[in-house]
Amino acid sequence: MTFPHTSKIDTTALAGMKHLGSFISNLQLKSGAIPSNQDGSHDPWDHLEAVMGLATLGFNHEAMLGLQWMKDNQNEDGSWYNLYQGNEAIEKNKQSNFSTYIAVAVWQNYLLTNDLSILENFWSSIEKGMVFALSLQHSNGAIAWNVDELGVVDEDYLLTGCSSIAKSIECSIAICEILNKSDFKSTLLNAHSNLLNAIENPKGIFDLKKDRSRFSMDWYYPILSGANSKDNFARLLNKITDIFWIPGVGIKCVADEPWVTVAETCECSIAFKKIGHEKNAQELLLNAAAIVDESSVPYMGWQLEEKIYWPEEQPSWTSGALILAADANNTLTKASNLFLRKQFSS
Repeated sequence: MTFPHTSKIDTTALAGMKHLGSFISNLQLKSGAIPSNQDGSHDPWDHLEAVMGLATLGFNHEAMLGLQWMKDNQNEDGSWYNLYQGNEAIEKNKQSNFSTYIAVAVWQNYLLTNDLSILENFWSSIEKGMVFALSLQHSNGAIAWNVDELGVVDEDYLLTGCSSIAKSIECSIAICEILNKSDFKSTLLNAHSNLLNAIENPKGIFDLKKDRSRFSMDWYYPILSGANSKDNFARLLNKITDIFWIPGVGIKCVADEPWVTVAETCECSIAFKKIGHEKNAQELLLNAAAIVDESSVPYMGWQLEEKIYWPEEQPSWTSGALILAADANNTLTKASNLFLRKQFSS
């Protein structure tokens, strides 16, 4: 597949991606919020993915503004709302994986800067977000995905969401080790072990109300979670290769739709890298870096049948995902192992 534009991204140097940092920075509001949708809205997870992209490229002031936005807009119960327009919540349900991802972004910032004050400044927000998510943990280890506007818990458990939470808990444990939060670390270790056990033995636990196996994320996110089942990893990657990977283009978002997406391709690249499939990981990174405009800013995706960029949107978090995948594959920063290695020591 040949795209109308080829990427100018130099995956061996941060300088080759500075334009993506500028792109995200130019979208950022004075409040620190980073819109990710065409209407100017954003959700907390996408916002943090863009923040991490900024931090990777050395846009430190902008990254800190983004983290501060999270701190300033956290709910009393530790959650964040589902969708914001600037500082105004426009969808007031609360997703559990949104409440924990700040730990990953703060820990990455610490790895990049070795600035202890960052951990200290955001610890309260991290702890509160973790408490919210862990309040939704089932006895089988899985964590319910959503609380609606009325406070009703949706008794369903998403494999992708729980995998993201597992990585967030891992980073929180690493922060506990640095800040000597031994009591809370013990709580997190127990929750983390139970959650990983569910991810490694998912039958009958996840996606109880809706089968989400047609989404590629359900097949590579368990690898990124920190789970350790190598036999299961082989099965997962076989599924990705057989069903979702379009050679020369990238990873489909949904099995039965002719649509390759940059973010899924980037995240899957990191998953392949994590288990040592270097060639596949690099190929997917280059696939993702080709779905771009004349300025080498990635589109959301590519429609395979119509051969068009679709939708013709360029979300901030998509650029963030491409930056993080380039770092993971090419060791560009001190945080390059963020998604490749266990982050705590014991």
